[in-house]
Amino acid sequence: MYLEGGTTQGETTSQERRAADQPRRRLLGHVVHCDGARATIAADTEVDDAGQSNYWTVGKMISINMGTTRTVGLVYAVERPQHRWRDGEANPIAISVELVGEVRDRGSEPVFDRGITEYPYVGAPAHRIRSRDLQAVYDLAGRQQAVIGKLSQDEAIDACIAVDDTLNRHFAVVGTTGVGKSSAVSLLLRKTIASRPDLRVLILDPHNEFASALPEHAVRVDTNTLDLPFWLFRLEELVEVLFRGREPAPEEVELLRDLIPNAKHHYRNPGTAAALRRSNDASGLTADTPVPYRMADVLKEIDERIGQLENKVERPLYRSLKTRIEAAINDPRYRFMFAARVIEDTIHETIGRLFRVPSHGKTVTCFEMAGMPPEVVNSVCSVMARLAFDLALWSEGKLNLLVVCEEAHRYMPADPRLGFAPTRHALARIAKEGRKYGCYLGVVTQRPGELDPTVLSQCSTVFAMRLANDQDQAIIRSAIADSSASMLSFLSAMGRREAIAFGEGVATTMRMKFESLPPHALPGVRDTDRRKASNPEEIDREVDLVSIVSRLRDTGRTLRAQAETPPHIGAPVPASLQAGDRGYAAGYVSQPGETGVSRPSALSPLHPADEPSLGRYTSAAPNPRGKFGTR
Repeated sequence: MYLEGGTTQGETTSQERRAADQPRRRLLGHVVHCDGARATIAADTEVDDAGQSNYWTVGKMISINMGTTRTVGLVYAVERPQHRWRDGEANPIAISVELVGEVRDRGSEPVFDRGITEYPYVGAPAHRIRSRDLQAVYDLAGRQQAVIGKLSQDEAIDACIAVDDTLNRHFAVVGTTGVGKSSAVSLLLRKTIASRPDLRVLILDPHNEFASALPEHAVRVDTNTLDLPFWLFRLEELVEVLFRGREPAPEEVELLRDLIPNAKHHYRNPGTAAALRRSNDASGLTADTPVPYRMADVLKEIDERIGQLENKVERPLYRSLKTRIEAAINDPRYRFMFAARVIEDTIHETIGRLFRVPSHGKTVTCFEMAGMPPEVVNSVCSVMARLAFDLALWSEGKLNLLVVCEEAHRYMPADPRLGFAPTRHALARIAKEGRKYGCYLGVVTQRPGELDPTVLSQCSTVFAMRLANDQDQAIIRSAIADSSASMLSFLSAMGRREAIAFGEGVATTMRMKFESLPPHALPGVRDTDRRKASNPEEIDREVDLVSIVSRLRDTGRTLRAQAETPPHIGAPVPASLQAGDRGYAAGYVSQPGETGVSRPSALSPLHPADEPSLGRYTSAAPNPRGKFGTR
């Protein structure tokens, strides 16, 4: 009888010598067909001395002995000719395999090479692959690696990724809801941070779930703590906010394009803006230049132009634009943009806060978007992605950034008519050019079929978890470049936490299972969730429905009432202000010489614990322009 390696019993070579703990009998077959990329193996099912059968199974690696080399193949189909089965005797079967590469012995260690140099001949013996050869197939050849799980075929073998290659050429995690996609992303981030402690990570988190998964690494930025001044927005991004996601009026956009540079020049040179109103080019300022300006100056100039006789035709446009600006300024949901009482050039603090410079031991920023107005999310993501690329570019490689985009199909849809163009362009720029400057992209989506194919094609490492949609499976099949495409036929039948990894970050396409995370490191788990099982009644007592409805209806009335009575000098700033609830000041910008409430800047570098510092009132003088003025 044949043994592994194709030798007869008693002629086992040292190349194929079994370990002492391996079974004495192993099911063998022989190649009966080969077309260059695939081969067919004929075998008989046998029953060993213990009465148990040896089975060929789909998804397993096999080895075809070629003498000095072993050709490695992946089983993708097993068939019993004539579809008949007889118990108690050998049944002939046909095994279809996809050829992956070759294993050679170099010294005492096996080495795997992709591609086939010598194709199997008819009659070549085939058997299940040895553990040493299987380890060689997935060996990273000295590249910096991180263990992320175990191989599905052999749980004794670690599943590893090359960290630098996974980052440098971007990566994607795809999978339907409920397969452990978020847990896999959390695990990958933990392994990456451990290998690259210098890496800064920005997570665009639409479900507010990753901060709890990375408590020792992450800082939470949400609608209450975000401070992103409106003057950092480009014209397209600001228009998206003002028009609430609707189609903008081109005439009003052109008015803004003319008004904003004037307001920027007036901020830089008070008192000279009027003389240079029609000569914006000379000042070198455009509507997209990240220079501070006061929205009060924009509104003031609108009022002046409305009063000019030559602008009689444009008056309705100016009035409509003024109404939009005032509505946004007075909307408490937009406090993170318009709440600053004094317009200052705080771009250093803004960037330092968002991208953890200095890091204070925490290099991950979780931008939690749940609760943020949908019409603002696109603009904010566009600003952050643009700043990430520019920061990596101008740091000349000193600062490495990873932008993880959860639910990426929202911001980079396949249909160019959908989504927000500036966000798409900012993220696509990172995908196309970011690796040259140290800015990397991590794409996470449950619908790869709805994602811009250009962005997905730039992700050189893909972790494909279970996908049920045919269109999504087709997209992933088109992305795989090596000879293991048959492995993707298992996409619809994989278990939880299981994935097929392929691309630059792995040695060869592998089916693996991610490590389990401890309960405290699972994404989306809150303290109340951890205590729920032990005492459900306590959770019921913690649910304050009145507070929930109050926040739902919040229009800033409480804070405006507080502003009617000026506080005394030295009084502590209310906790609601420190938490970012600054509705009464929404839209107010002080002019030079005005006094008002001094608030702690949420953009200043924070203590590692990120606890807000207590502010004190520095002046009790009333607002000379009114409690809720805009000029």
